[in-house]
Amino acid sequence: MKNYVEIPNNALDIQISSNLQVFNDSVNTIQGDNFYRFTTSSRSSFSLDLSDLQQDADVRLIQDINGNQIIDGNEEVIAKSNFGGTRSESIDETLNEGTYYIQVYPYREASTSYKLSVSLIPENSSESTPENTDVNTISSTVPQSNQSIRYVEGNFWAETFTYDSNYNINIFSGNGSVNYDTGAREVLNLSDISSSSVNVNLADTVSGGVVYNPGDGARVFDAINFNDGRQILFESLDAVIFSDDIVYLSVTPNDPSFNEQSNLHMTSTHHAWRFTTGNENALVGIVDTGLGTGEDGNIHPDLQPVTSNSDQYLDEWSDFSHGTSVAGTIAAESNNGQGIAGINWDSSYYVVDVVGNDAGDEDLAGAVELIINQANSNNQKAVINLSLIGGYSTEFEQLVANNQNNALFVIASGNDNENTLASPANLASEYDNVLAVGASWLDEDWNGNSRNPGDRIDYSNEGWWSSNSGNGLTLMAPSEFTTTRSELDSSGSYHNHSYDSRFNGTSASTTMVSGIVSLLWSVNSNLTSTQIKSILSETATDVGAAGYDTQYGHGIINADKAMRRAIAIARGA
Repeated sequence: MKNYVEIPNNALDIQISSNLQVFNDSVNTIQGDNFYRFTTSSRSSFSLDLSDLQQDADVRLIQDINGNQIIDGNEEVIAKSNFGGTRSESIDETLNEGTYYIQVYPYREASTSYKLSVSLIPENSSESTPENTDVNTISSTVPQSNQSIRYVEGNFWAETFTYDSNYNINIFSGNGSVNYDTGAREVLNLSDISSSSVNVNLADTVSGGVVYNPGDGARVFDAINFNDGRQILFESLDAVIFSDDIVYLSVTPNDPSFNEQSNLHMTSTHHAWRFTTGNENALVGIVDTGLGTGEDGNIHPDLQPVTSNSDQYLDEWSDFSHGTSVAGTIAAESNNGQGIAGINWDSSYYVVDVVGNDAGDEDLAGAVELIINQANSNNQKAVINLSLIGGYSTEFEQLVANNQNNALFVIASGNDNENTLASPANLASEYDNVLAVGASWLDEDWNGNSRNPGDRIDYSNEGWWSSNSGNGLTLMAPSEFTTTRSELDSSGSYHNHSYDSRFNGTSASTTMVSGIVSLLWSVNSNLTSTQIKSILSETATDVGAAGYDTQYGHGIINADKAMRRAIAIARGA
């Protein structure tokens, strides 16, 4: 039983009358609780039934007295029903005039569809028990003013979406797929419709697609228009299957390990590449150990050329070149028929070694200043990746404060299972140009155990690392994925280059966010750091408790939805 409920701003507005209203929806621990908001203008008899459950889910009726925060046990919780198993839940209450919320929530790890039946009969009404039924298939994550709109959002597994002609508008929103490597794809199945009978309007960076606000900010959607005015809007899908054609949507580079890069697939990065693979609008700064070099003096062969000078980027100190793994996630050579694909194919990156006190090394503030100066000299926005903890100084914080619009600091939250963010990630609660990033599982952990995609990584029971939480945590991103690796040779004089299939910690998650930020600035360089932070927060996939929470921040980053939001803003939305 939950003891604390925070009502989200995007609770679904519904109209309840004496006619029985039926809402078909689903709920699970990844997407969080579903909230429905309704108002009664007079004393009325309220009836609710939650049925057709495959697993255990419960329901509350809450009166809006204090606004956002509702404490279980106080008078605001009017009633609740929490029978075990798949038994139907029901509530019957007499309500005074006011605004109320229905909260449907899963029990523990349950995931289930359901049928929510509700009615509201004013006390002065002569009507008896309702017999008429209006059925709506909607998602509670999107406020609806028109019940002819159907919104369907995916989870982190590849799904096949189906069209329902009973609605004027069908909206399909994919959420990436951790099982891309099995051949599964996010697909819209229109196999009974000919492509020649509809108009397909795909989104692009200029004018294609349709700008629509599903409740968390306007985005550019791909669109299919029917002759009778009906419409399909969709995003983050791999393909649309018609009876006579298949329209492929995502970008598939020829890097041999791309299919195994679930970190890219779960975050819809391969969908965002439709709009940009990077450009010189952005400079990615990597403040880390530097890059390991081989016996020939070269960095890893699957990395793009680095912008900084050798005395700045050389890793002379570490047995395992952490900076090489960071750089590979962001800036591996892509579509080169070798190894992995990096998130950003074309933007410059600048590496500064801050570990070991070797010649050319800098402290944190000095490294950040070098990167910002480099970006400013080329009229670029600076993405500062800090997959590290420590090194804070007043000089560093002053650089954060002085670069609110042109530099975004992406910082690892820490790996100590603390309910407070490590320094300097804790600056995210004070500055709008700082993102603190936590780590989430893909579909299995380091040891091959199945995991729930999106859950915060926690090995506390095994005495290993766990992702920090706390006030200011902004986003979550996958960890434990494949990237480049450079490891010191036994001679101690050079690094051997290979690949790491389990790059882990919040260090890894941070690189995901930095790479995606650089893509957003590539597609819309007019965005400020504050806007980027807002875009990523609005378009993240909500996990954990509904709305913002200190365990998951705003949720799992989604590159494609953020990209579509950035494009919509460029169009004036």
